Amino acid sequence: MSDADRAFERGEYAESAAMYRKILRKTPTQNKTLRREASFKMAEAYRLLNMPERAIVGYAGGMRYGADSLMSLQYARVLHKTRNYRQAKEQYEIFLRSFPDNRFAQNGLQSCDSSLVWLNNPTRHLVRKMDLFTSPRGEFSPVFGGGDYNVLYFSSNRKEAKGEERSRITGFKNNDFFLARRNSEGQWQKPEKIEGKINTDYDEGAASISATGDKMYYTFCAADSVKPSNAGVYMSMRADGNWGEGTPLILTRDSTAMAAHPAISPSGDYLYFVSDMAGGRGGKDIWRVRLVAGQPDYVENLGAEINTGGNEMFPYMRNDTTLYFSSDGHIGMGGLDIFKAVFRSKTGKWEVENMKSPVNSNADDFGIAFEGAAERGFFSSNRNEARGLDHIYQFERKGVTITLEGYIVDKDEEFVPNAVISVVGNNGVNTYVQGRSDGTYRLQVQQGTDYVLLAKADGFLNTRMELKTANIEKDTLYYVDFVLPAMHKPVVLEHIFYDFAKSSLRPESQKELDELVNVLNLNPNVTIELSAHTDRVGTDEYNNGLSLRRAESVVNYLLTKGIQKERVQAKGYGKTEPHTITKALAKQYPFLPEGTVLTEQFIQTLPAEQQSVCDQINRRTQFKVLNVNYRLQ
Repeated sequence: MSDADRAFERGEYAESAAMYRKILRKTPTQNKTLRREASFKMAEAYRLLNMPERAIVGYAGGMRYGADSLMSLQYARVLHKTRNYRQAKEQYEIFLRSFPDNRFAQNGLQSCDSSLVWLNNPTRHLVRKMDLFTSPRGEFSPVFGGGDYNVLYFSSNRKEAKGEERSRITGFKNNDFFLARRNSEGQWQKPEKIEGKINTDYDEGAASISATGDKMYYTFCAADSVKPSNAGVYMSMRADGNWGEGTPLILTRDSTAMAAHPAISPSGDYLYFVSDMAGGRGGKDIWRVRLVAGQPDYVENLGAEINTGGNEMFPYMRNDTTLYFSSDGHIGMGGLDIFKAVFRSKTGKWEVENMKSPVNSNADDFGIAFEGAAERGFFSSNRNEARGLDHIYQFERKGVTITLEGYIVDKDEEFVPNAVISVVGNNGVNTYVQGRSDGTYRLQVQQGTDYVLLAKADGFLNTRMELKTANIEKDTLYYVDFVLPAMHKPVVLEHIFYDFAKSSLRPESQKELDELVNVLNLNPNVTIELSAHTDRVGTDEYNNGLSLRRAESVVNYLLTKGIQKERVQAKGYGKTEPHTITKALAKQYPFLPEGTVLTEQFIQTLPAEQQSVCDQINRRTQFKVLNVNYRLQ
């Protein structure tokens, strides 16, 4: 047991797991204390080897001989990682009874529910395994070659790696760097081993290449049979097409602390890395060091928005304010999840977001790299891998298609051909779309954006509409129709109401009148005649006076809204201009043929109920354009 414990402390998990398993085979069932301890430690070794199924067996075996809070927490983690969400929640809850304020366990409990939601509502990312890069061993942490997106580096312990010794940590060969190239047709080729001195018999991995392409920062771990093998950050220079021997960067004065997973910022001013040095928040944290003349200056922890009581690892700086990293301490799907963090200068804080399924899974997902500004690239994962081996996956975010379409008609529902629609969005877009000859239009817009749309056509007044698209991850179709008032014929205001035999406007008229105010403001060069009309009942003198007073009421309302009095004329026509049936009215009232003039003689030929409808149609308020050069006067 002492030998197994020392191997475990050195990080030799494969070696120690085999030793604990041997102890269990030789320990009688009556010795519950020893079997419990060996089972738990074997499970811990398998958990750290990314073999959760084997770890579950160990934890379950240990709990038969007496459980404690720590065992419940670690058991919950591997159950979570294998999608046993119900059992995982039970174990998290057992642990929280003893430590109710433990944020790590609280997040784990919440993650079990979030995982199911994200699995059932995946993002628009397409993910596929890169079989061309896959070996019988493992490969991880892809990184593009410093602005060259036709070269991809990654770490692998495949058979071509240097050295023949098997790592006591993983049980496999140590990792070396390999690269894959894209040919002139854009197709990736089979990986090849990197020449030069950067690869050794020891372990190299998790690289980051400077924007200039001549510096590689990477993790190096030398084997040591006496004491734990701490990882360190090394730097290699590229010359004559080859990477030179790496030299260590001293990022912490704590000789017992590890430093790994370096990520150089695009500007080259900061190097982000992972360490378990003192001053962190528990587990492994992400730190950054300022580089002065290429050498480390001062080190700072990225703080509580990024780091948790779990492990935060594999940072990647897409730009100087956008960080991607992996964590098992934030709310996730089981193992390491990939997170996006954006630094907001106004608040001085990071905003962290889980990338969700299918980029993330219940297994370990980490080491992401983007192909420049494109929403595609590579990452590594050990999903669907019983041996815990990592492989490289390609991802691409399928764009959300937000479509806006509609028709452009006049007030009588006649289609307006060849209109032009100006489009202005709060995302900076300022463009236009040409309407079709059939009076329809269609264009693509962006999600989560506010738009102002202005429709114009010869012979018609401009009309303004607004649209706010939702910020949702699915294809969406919006409909916005435009009704353009014609300049060459009167336009009836549909919802203008007066008290019986009076000229005062009723409150429900306000909405229609406010829309007329908007039309006049959008067309500042236009002057109009505002007219009112009555039905056939009453004397000409009475109807002329009533209709004029009603028209003046509307004009007075427009003046209170800031419309210049020179732009509107009030007219009262009484019953002298009966309405002519339009296509829209004929559709609404089939007994009235299109083009029919609603004279008193025609109305008297109809049944009483239909006469009432005609009288209602004749009682109307409308406007017509007088000229379009008001501003020029």
